[in-house]
Amino acid sequence: MSHDFHPTVLREYDIRGIAGETLGEDDARAIGRGFATLLREAGGRKVAVAYDGRTSSPILEQALVEGLNASGVDVVRVGMGPTPMLYYAEASAEDVDGGIQITGSHNPANYNGFKMVFQGRPFFGQDIQGLGRMAAQGAWFDGDGVSETREVLGAYVDRLLEGLAEIGDDHLSGLRVGWDAGNGAAGPALELLAARLPGEHHLLYTEVDGSFPNHHPDPTEEKNLADLKGLVAAKKLDFGIAFDGDGDRIGAVDSTGRVIWGDQLLMIYAEDLLQILPGSTIIADVKASRALFDLVEGLGGKPVMWKTGHSLIKTKMKETGSPLAGEMSGHVFFADHYYGFDDALYAAVRLMAASSRLGKSVTELRDAMPNVLNTPEMRFQVDEARKFEAIEEVRLRLSGSDADVNGTDGVRVTTEDGWWLLRASNTQDVLVARAESETSEGLARLMAQIDEQLAASGLERGPQAGH
Repeated sequence: MSHDFHPTVLREYDIRGIAGETLGEDDARAIGRGFATLLREAGGRKVAVAYDGRTSSPILEQALVEGLNASGVDVVRVGMGPTPMLYYAEASAEDVDGGIQITGSHNPANYNGFKMVFQGRPFFGQDIQGLGRMAAQGAWFDGDGVSETREVLGAYVDRLLEGLAEIGDDHLSGLRVGWDAGNGAAGPALELLAARLPGEHHLLYTEVDGSFPNHHPDPTEEKNLADLKGLVAAKKLDFGIAFDGDGDRIGAVDSTGRVIWGDQLLMIYAEDLLQILPGSTIIADVKASRALFDLVEGLGGKPVMWKTGHSLIKTKMKETGSPLAGEMSGHVFFADHYYGFDDALYAAVRLMAASSRLGKSVTELRDAMPNVLNTPEMRFQVDEARKFEAIEEVRLRLSGSDADVNGTDGVRVTTEDGWWLLRASNTQDVLVARAESETSEGLARLMAQIDEQLAASGLERGPQAGH
């Protein structure tokens, strides 16, 4: 027996599709069979499985478990929860060799997908393509695995609270924080966490609802933070925290309602961490502000600019021994007193800890950041076959100039005005552009350079593409 996946669902970092159209129960079974076969070949025998709050998730979870069992792997079912709860279940249990989360993350309600961990490492890229080849051939092991149910939510919340272990409640008892779970899978964990945190906490939308009735759960888009900003203003809170649909990406606003973007949060974490672990390597993706890299270097740390993508960042952390990494998209990774995976709930706890240790409010920490102007992440449609070609053309043209080019992931060009970035998305048929300058005139000049390079490749910044 063999299985063919829809050509759009096997992505670089995960598996993702439209539930009932491009992704269904047969796909979930095939994923289970392939993952189980690879795990058995590597000497593993047990996988933790969890799912998010989307309406299609329980059906996909059941089919995934059937597939894993049919290829001889036992399953620990940990139930509905955020992706980092699944990561925790995999990392903390000695008898578990892998983990799979059914989640559509921050995508529209009709999407769903799978994020995977294989013997403690991210499962992505060629790993995922390998599942497709195995399915097409039906080259799976047969077996009779069993499944058990294990409660991990309580233990996970206990582990989150360890992020405040060295800080007495008296230092945090005056904190007043707003939270927005966006009706995503982090809601139940947030309720348990907030009930045990020192200080005063006001919660929005913790009821899990896969139709996302209040707003879309993507904190990287400012419009989705409107309710959180309103809560912070109405209650005069110190700051607010928001989560995406599966709780692995964090968003934040300060007491004045200013958004604290992913690279700005990383500046706060870096300042705190470099006091604890001087000289540490801190990783950020190519979309992050130069202010972050300058801050890390100025505090004696080793800044590393790396490729965008949570799986790629996690791999680079292990390679360099970095205790902290982050992305503009709100993925934050702590290997300092934690496991190195992206966990927005833990990142929220560490923001409270950082503010306490640094002796400054989150708003004061935001005030101290350099005033720079930057564009949002601009995405525009380019044919899949053309996107990488176009970036290579830009790189070749710039190689013959005196431009300061970083080719880690696409092209990031630094000039007297600031910097601009052009890169191909690994997950969509889009190019991504971003620019940053200290002046509006400088930003305009940087944008003109982007447009000039696109035009030279027969492209233009046309209609913005969504996620």
